[in-house]
Amino acid sequence: MPAFPRAARDAVRDPTLRANLRHATRTIRDRRAKAVAELDDWDRLREAGKQIKDHTLRHLGHYLEQLEAAVTAAGGTVHWAADADEANQIVTGLVRATGEREVVKVKSMATQEIGLNEALEAAGIRAYETDLAELIVQLGDDRPSHILVPAIHRNRAEIRDIFRSRMARWGRPAPENLTDTPAELAEAARLHLREKFLRAKVGISGANFMVAETGTLVVVESEGNGRMCLTLPETLISVVGIEKTVPTWRDLEVFLQTLPRSSTAERMNPYTSTWTGTADGDGPRAFHLVLLDNGRTDTLADEVGRQALRCIRCSACLNVCPVYERAGGHAYGSVYPGPIGAVLSPQLRGTASAIDASLPYASSLCGACYEVCPVAIDIPEVLVHLRERVVQGGEFTRHGAKVTLKPAGGHAAERAAMRAAGLVFAHPGLLRAGQRLAARTRRAHPRTLPGPGRAWSATRDLPAVPAEPFRDWWRRTQEGPGRPGRTDGREAGA
Repeated sequence: MPAFPRAARDAVRDPTLRANLRHATRTIRDRRAKAVAELDDWDRLREAGKQIKDHTLRHLGHYLEQLEAAVTAAGGTVHWAADADEANQIVTGLVRATGEREVVKVKSMATQEIGLNEALEAAGIRAYETDLAELIVQLGDDRPSHILVPAIHRNRAEIRDIFRSRMARWGRPAPENLTDTPAELAEAARLHLREKFLRAKVGISGANFMVAETGTLVVVESEGNGRMCLTLPETLISVVGIEKTVPTWRDLEVFLQTLPRSSTAERMNPYTSTWTGTADGDGPRAFHLVLLDNGRTDTLADEVGRQALRCIRCSACLNVCPVYERAGGHAYGSVYPGPIGAVLSPQLRGTASAIDASLPYASSLCGACYEVCPVAIDIPEVLVHLRERVVQGGEFTRHGAKVTLKPAGGHAAERAAMRAAGLVFAHPGLLRAGQRLAARTRRAHPRTLPGPGRAWSATRDLPAVPAEPFRDWWRRTQEGPGRPGRTDGREAGA
């Protein structure tokens, strides 16, 4: 993937993409605002979610050990994966041990993060996505572009064409004369997936939450496909990021109020599935939990950046972001797009690559993402923090190894301007002379910048220079006869 500026430049030239994103994000955010407004205690729930997450992250080692013990006691098996390669090896080995060559999957960002589908395919195992939007993406040989609605960049006509041309590759063809009405598209997907649900012996999922005190995993969804994947197969494998842990069921109650309202604008999810280990004659006979690190403990070590691990994947920040609405999710080059992706992806993967070094700049810092976040992640603060790391360079840890990041060079004109500013600000007399010269020549100043600066000033005017510097104004108005100016002999404002 190219760095964000180039990828975004290509995306904003696609009028269909921009229309799809504009319609979908504005619809979702308007509905969310109404759902949140119904709760008088939303701000307190938001603060409670923040406090629960921060407490859990501070004591994550303790709660992960408690979770492992509870899952094991309930008949499950826990595996620890330091990175994507190890997680893929574990899952591939577990599927091979069953003798199966097909699996059905619940929508899972953790498995997308590690590239599990590609790893399974390389091992001769076919993974079928069962979430409707994920199915659209998979049939279209596409990539997800949204946390909640992975196919948000597609309209109904495009989805109909994908179903017509691609469903036959995996068995049942699309119905003849398929239209683009939502009901017909959903029915086509249902018929396509039904026999796969009934035939599959292995299911793979993620989890929205893991309750440490009981070893219970939780998946919330709206379609029912997750319930089918979690209950019908004989073997269930769940790949979950370690940050999804919550200490108790009482803590879970907070997030079951805030997540559905922030994501789908519903008071509660139509399907909330919970499972604890295995039970004789009920559900899968074997349960495996793969706890995924993949850069999370490195992120936890960053006192500012660690708040990104509070994220509950609601996607509210994407739906209010003016940058995401125009550039779309693919421009971020990550399974985590939008504002949360701009702070989470560089931390999980490191900022050494061009795409990850550019992501902290994929924001106007308007703060809308922070205002809607149900766990109060201060995304603008983390963005500025990561920009500082990109500019300064230095050494940091990524997946247990030391990575050296070279300081960002920047544009030659920018470097020259910064050097000039440093010189002027270091010499008060030079600064005063420059201010007075700028004031006296202000009528001759251009309203736009020449050369490389033209791109910046093409959409904004340069601020007007005042008629006199502040120091001169202060001396004239505040330090004349009878004025309450300074008496220590120093220049006002120096």
